[in-house]
Amino acid sequence: MSSLSSKITTEYSTQNPAIECRNVWKIFGERADEALAAIKSRGMTKDEVHQEFDCVVGVADASFQVREGEVFCIMGLSGSGKSTLVRHINRLIEPTDGDILVGEDNINGLNQKELRRIRAEKIGMVFQHTALLPHRTVRENVALGLELRDVDEQQRLKIAEEKLALVHLTGWEDRMPTELSGGMQQRVGLARAMAADPKILLMDEPFSALDPLIRRQLQDQFLELAQVMKKTTLFITHDLDEAIRIGHRIAIMKDGVIVQIGTPEEIITAPADDYVAEFVKDISRLKLVFAHTVMQPVEDYLDDKKLRPQDLDLNDYPTASEDADLDHLIDLAVEHEKPTVVLNGGAPVGIVTKRQLLRGIQGDGSNE
Repeated sequence: MSSLSSKITTEYSTQNPAIECRNVWKIFGERADEALAAIKSRGMTKDEVHQEFDCVVGVADASFQVREGEVFCIMGLSGSGKSTLVRHINRLIEPTDGDILVGEDNINGLNQKELRRIRAEKIGMVFQHTALLPHRTVRENVALGLELRDVDEQQRLKIAEEKLALVHLTGWEDRMPTELSGGMQQRVGLARAMAADPKILLMDEPFSALDPLIRRQLQDQFLELAQVMKKTTLFITHDLDEAIRIGHRIAIMKDGVIVQIGTPEEIITAPADDYVAEFVKDISRLKLVFAHTVMQPVEDYLDDKKLRPQDLDLNDYPTASEDADLDHLIDLAVEHEKPTVVLNGGAPVGIVTKRQLLRGIQGDGSNE
């Protein structure tokens, strides 16, 4: 078994990420500091730490960045450490070691007053169980955070109504939580988190307790909201289908370790290990794999066919953009005998033959 100190790091395009975790550890137990020192010096595994120190490793050396406006999913099975990790972002859990930055604020270094300000103004959180106050109306529940910040009553109730409209609950403002379905209550929880207009949303399995149809409807509504609100979102789920549907990028966790970070396409086409490969093996690739992944460079195709660039008359070939998915490429292959030419800015950059298309669907990663 490999050491717990292994980790995945990724380079990002932004200089100032909205969230950054640097080598975050969480070890539960009275001898957590001793256990961490032993892990670093002796490369101990999770089981060895438990046996020798009676400690449990919840998060092991987690490092990642979340871009502004990005929906970043952390996915893992029960006990993988995903919910423990997200609770470090607003310091509901104190890390054993490492740094958590929200913008330019190092969360670990904040005093209680500063931490309350960050939680009230910068970070909203949506849990699996919304914990709505049963004696308050829907409108009053959404306005609660603003009330705690001493926002004028008329203003906070107006904001609450605006957020309820965003989650399609206009007309339900004066109802009590018990009059709402589970899905509607979850939407109230989302509206409450958005009422303070936070820059960051932390969503910990918000839809997992709902039946599949309601869950998918809420995913659709969240995707609509994400486009409109452009909130930086850290979304926790145990469901890979949900992570792929919602996330710009996904971090997969196992036993407290982030084993892979990537876009849905990267996760599907290049799983980091057998654990990830097992997760993705039954996922449909048709909407997740794109022309730029399966295409053959146009120069190689011309060499193979003994053709000159001028022989590639675009009027005779179907064309597609680099971000055309497999589903669209299949439609072109059905309608045309010739292979599809992939364009970038109007210039041919690749060719997708039927063979390459089938390989892309099959998923062996080959472009040959």
